[in-house]
Amino acid sequence: MGLPHERFLRPRFWVALAFSVPVLTIAMGGMIAPQLFHRFDPQALAWVQLVLTTPVFFWAGAPLNRRWWRSIRKLDPGMWTLIITGTGAAYFFSVAATIFGEELPPAMQTEHGPPLYFEAVAFITTVVLLGQILEQRAHARTDAAIRALMDLAPKSAHRIAADGHEEEVPIDAIHPGDRLRVRPGEKVPVDGVLSEGASEIDESMLTGEPMPVTKRTGDRASAGTLNTTGSFVLRAERVGRDTLLAQIVRLVEEAQNSEAPIARLADRVAGWFTPAVLVIAIVTFVAWIWLGPEPRLVHGLLNAMAVLIIACPCALGLATPVSIVTAIGRGAQAGILVKDAAALERLAAADTLLIDKTGTLTAGAPRVMNIVVDGDLRAPSNPQSNAPGGRVPPMTESELLALAAAAESSSEHPLARAIVAAAQERKLPLPPAANFAAEPGVGVQAHVGGRLVKVGRAEESSLHAGTATVVAVAVDGRPAGTIELADAIKPTTAAAIRELQQLGIRVVMVTGDREETARSVATELKLDGYHAAVTPGRKQELVREHRARGERVVFAGDGINDAPALAAAEVAIAMGTGTDVAMHSAGIVLVKGDLAALVRAVHLSRATLRNIKQNLFWAFAYNVAGLPLAAGALYPFTGWLLHPMFASIAMSFSSITVVSNALRLRHARL
Repeated sequence: MGLPHERFLRPRFWVALAFSVPVLTIAMGGMIAPQLFHRFDPQALAWVQLVLTTPVFFWAGAPLNRRWWRSIRKLDPGMWTLIITGTGAAYFFSVAATIFGEELPPAMQTEHGPPLYFEAVAFITTVVLLGQILEQRAHARTDAAIRALMDLAPKSAHRIAADGHEEEVPIDAIHPGDRLRVRPGEKVPVDGVLSEGASEIDESMLTGEPMPVTKRTGDRASAGTLNTTGSFVLRAERVGRDTLLAQIVRLVEEAQNSEAPIARLADRVAGWFTPAVLVIAIVTFVAWIWLGPEPRLVHGLLNAMAVLIIACPCALGLATPVSIVTAIGRGAQAGILVKDAAALERLAAADTLLIDKTGTLTAGAPRVMNIVVDGDLRAPSNPQSNAPGGRVPPMTESELLALAAAAESSSEHPLARAIVAAAQERKLPLPPAANFAAEPGVGVQAHVGGRLVKVGRAEESSLHAGTATVVAVAVDGRPAGTIELADAIKPTTAAAIRELQQLGIRVVMVTGDREETARSVATELKLDGYHAAVTPGRKQELVREHRARGERVVFAGDGINDAPALAAAEVAIAMGTGTDVAMHSAGIVLVKGDLAALVRAVHLSRATLRNIKQNLFWAFAYNVAGLPLAAGALYPFTGWLLHPMFASIAMSFSSITVVSNALRLRHARL
């Protein structure tokens, strides 16, 4: 069971911060400005610290104290057990020292009175609350992803009554068997079957593929997909929670709810350190009772308390958060947006990358790859032609592209936009088009420069082994040539994959595209494997199958159809050029959608984990070294007890060391 929501923790953090600053100022003022602070009565300053620290420990730190009690009750020691045991010992010792300071033995006194640790209590509580707020913000991405998914479905639909009259009704009012009108540019409201008409439907939210799918009478359509061209009548079959979109939402919810909490490295260290400290404190108390000088009880209590206080790793609350915050800033500079701090730790140990194709490995939009002109087609007769023998020269690629682009200029189809964009890239002048007409699933036609130009999808391609989409162009009823379009691989993809493989990460493609296309891309990029023609649910199953084999799985994608898999993976990485749903579901976002940034993210995660381990070492090092002294191990030989000031210095140095080490991440080479 975790801590309360961020909204509950935030006011406690601000109160803790407001009270901790003056406590820290008073505690450190004697060292920073001794002439100023030594004018005040030490006893009065002690009471001020007590008054300010008490609400921080009991009210602001109440959620942390409850976690401590839970760990004690369940005999499950961890970071909370260690921190609250230490801060609790420091707080109650400081309270006792404030009230009964003059009765402490001389060995436990300083020149300014008894030692106080109020600043450590207030500071640690404040830092830990800040770390928990950052973690709670990361978890909030789940709700955002689900909300974004739900927003994909339209809120109303056009229902056709028995008499043919159309009325707009809310989605909740639709029942199986209802007939719905879906116009161009509208989203399909529910799952159903086309009963009239035809269209090109953009199903990228389900398949991730940018090419629209031709739908005719009898074909099925899914809720949330986009009708791009024709108008059709849909007979509703599955509505509400039965639609495919609703199933995707449930997959995301189930994956997030079933994800086991990651055991923090600090918890693992504290898991053995906490019992050891408690045992040392008990042994110290018993040893002083049996073997120590009079007053034995006082010495036993004070030295056992000293063990608990010095064992409290003040820097433990800083060890992970400071490294993570620094790493987040460094990642932002490198185009890596870290939304979930735990994702950095998990990414460092990843050994398998399951990656979507469209928009991740590829650009995510069709581009003109090749133009083939029919050699027998001639340009219009030109009496003034200077060609040898009076022959008319054949049509060039540019002329064919210009004619096709002019005919497609009025179409909103993705393939049409790609053809027009290719003509614009070549800076080709487009002749005016008239009498434009589009037939869903067939193509378009228009009169361009006095010639009838028809553009439609061809049946097959002789190039790219069937991986390209081929558009046939006819002029005045005669075949003029073909234009091949494909989703091009991003320029940086191949080099990034090679480097990931060198880092020991297997790269496996998971795509909704057909087998031939997947095989071609996997071969070209030399991937370690691929899965083709997979549904959103199957993508999530593949993630779980790989994890069940003991692999530490990262999933990278950019589409709505990737959301369930992103939610189920140990590390979810989204392309910043993708959908909001994917980015909400991910722990790490690559801002520019460039796989080279994924390589940098792996380097950053490994550097961060090394840094956290170093910080944990320094967080404990001073305390571990001081434990024997706090227990009084040197007393039988020298009569010397650990001066309380040394415990305070140890805390300060461990914090300074941890912060300084964490700041080195700002210059980490990625």
